[in-house]
Amino acid sequence: MNTPDYLVVGHVTRDLVSGGYRIGGTATYAAMTARALGYRVAILTSAASDLPLEETFAGIALRCVPAAASTTFENIYYDGHRRQYVRSVAAPLVPEHVPPEWRGARIVHLGPLVQEVDPAMADLFPAATFVGVTPQGWLRHWDEAGLVSAQAWGSAGYVLKRADAMVLSLEDVGGDQAELERYLAMARLAAVTQSWQGAVLHCGGRCVTIPAYNVPEVDPTGAGDVFAAAFFIRLTETGDAEEAGRFANAAASFSIQGEGYSAIAGRAAVEERLRNGELRRA
Repeated sequence: MNTPDYLVVGHVTRDLVSGGYRIGGTATYAAMTARALGYRVAILTSAASDLPLEETFAGIALRCVPAAASTTFENIYYDGHRRQYVRSVAAPLVPEHVPPEWRGARIVHLGPLVQEVDPAMADLFPAATFVGVTPQGWLRHWDEAGLVSAQAWGSAGYVLKRADAMVLSLEDVGGDQAELERYLAMARLAAVTQSWQGAVLHCGGRCVTIPAYNVPEVDPTGAGDVFAAAFFIRLTETGDAEEAGRFANAAASFSIQGEGYSAIAGRAAVEERLRNGELRRA
């Protein structure tokens, strides 16, 4: 591949589950979504040799910065509440890691998970490139034990000055509504995902709620990343944020119907759900 249509930057992760691990991370879910929607996809990531990247990402171009360990997450549940731990972290990703032929990608998705993406990435790409951001990894801190908590996004002003759109959730900011509003005020366009309640678009002082689809949930992991990739793609195709939000909710509704990324759907299925799917009622 020379120049990809969709470039995602961020760590592919080892997500520990009962009996082993599952490959995850924003880069994984976004790349799988973009590929399913017919785009030529590239991933810039960092991982150790323990992850079967070539096998997992068949048909997707990879640039992997070598690391002693792959970024690894573990979720532990206490009395119904999730505690997330970072067990190891791969190498940082900086502008010099992006191959020259990838810098003209139509869409660039900056998807940090553990502060690994250099904020300077936002200014690396030409003005014609659409830059989408899912900033959860810039909003995340972990202590010596690896326990994850929310922190302020210090580079928000710098990154959002260049970004064309942002997707995040209230959970990403630790439930702090005031902090969320601060980032929304900096963004040109933002979508706040709200699980089964759908998403709220914020643009130019307007807020528009996009309802979710009424489907059985098997595994919500990665649904926000699927939403983001589909949203960025449809937004560049149509220039219509509300249309993009509806399309993204339809794409995300498939993702939650299977384990991991196994249920990510192609364009025909997404468009069929847009036409005939049942929306959740408030």
